[in-house]
Amino acid sequence: MSHDLTAGQARRIALGAQGFATPRPSGPAGARQFRKLADHLGVIQIDSVNVVTRTHYLPAFSRLGAYPREVLEAEAWGPRPSLFEYWGHEASLMPVAMQPLFRWRMDRARAGDTWEGLAKFARERRDYIDLVLAEIERRGPVTGADFAEEGPRRKGWWEWSNGKRALEWLFWSGFITTKTRRGFERVYDLTERVLPRAVTEAPTPSEDEAQRTLIMTAARAMGVATEGDLRDYFRLPVEGFRDRVAELVEAGDLEPVKVQGWKQAAYVVPGAKAPRKLTPGALLSPFDNLVWRRERTERVLGARIRLEIYTPAHKREHGYYVLPFLQSDAITARVDLKADRKAGALLVQSAHLEPHAAAEDVAGPLAAELRLMAGWLGLAEVTPSKKGDLSAALSQALN
Repeated sequence: MSHDLTAGQARRIALGAQGFATPRPSGPAGARQFRKLADHLGVIQIDSVNVVTRTHYLPAFSRLGAYPREVLEAEAWGPRPSLFEYWGHEASLMPVAMQPLFRWRMDRARAGDTWEGLAKFARERRDYIDLVLAEIERRGPVTGADFAEEGPRRKGWWEWSNGKRALEWLFWSGFITTKTRRGFERVYDLTERVLPRAVTEAPTPSEDEAQRTLIMTAARAMGVATEGDLRDYFRLPVEGFRDRVAELVEAGDLEPVKVQGWKQAAYVVPGAKAPRKLTPGALLSPFDNLVWRRERTERVLGARIRLEIYTPAHKREHGYYVLPFLQSDAITARVDLKADRKAGALLVQSAHLEPHAAAEDVAGPLAAELRLMAGWLGLAEVTPSKKGDLSAALSQALN
């Protein structure tokens, strides 16, 4: 039975579902708290940009505070990992128990459903791919460099060697997975040698069942969501998606709702409630689960956020690597940050106030969060610039 939510109720439900109604631990969070958060979010996006720190470290910082980054590394790439890498929402870390839920995607990749260049390579060079797989089985963990061709190496994302293409297809198809990373370079091994036996030997659900489970994971993690939101969380295919949602509604697992001001119908998990208290302040990765879908961010938080990394410098509105600042149920500021590791400083290259916010309410909490982040990154100080309409108030708060 459909019911109505105000825009404010929907916003608070969404923020609570994303972990921003849970107080941070009084001390550094450990593996238990990290695993609980990762299990609930279901997916943590990976990205190579390292201007502040790599993005997969940031969602836990936003919600748990200054946790040891070694906790994530142990959970993702340690001897007994609780996370595995795969294509979830882009390249992602996800709980290992979810691996069977993606075997339909692996099967589709084996049948040619990947991006066209990789699918074409697999059709034409499957014999070579099989040789690479046999070599991994014989040799053990490998990197792309182990299969690089002789001669001059060309740089660039699309200038992959045949070895790299083979490894990417094997990864997408589920034959291999990431055992660890050296810097940001993946070290691959056979999936059955990396993941726990209980996972690799677990039954494979049907595609429909797996997708229903993924939709429910997304619904719990987002709190309130449109069909588009639910599909985007794990990048599920369009075909059959509405049928899966309808099946969940019929089973009573999802409940339709109308949200004031939203054009599309929305869904909640029955019993979802808007929390009374929300986080006093959190810096968000530009790839954070809360803001990665720009349309949803505008609809839920009223903030237009665009990634400006690939925008020419003179056309950028807020900066290169911009972290939104969340206070309670609103984004109140944006800061362009850079970790200057040689100088031991977290550089605030610009600080912009959102139109609805007041500098005197934002500067102090933002300064406190920036100091916390600097200490977490092993940096001795926060160095503000004069760029942006919040810079003066922030500089004063940091002094």
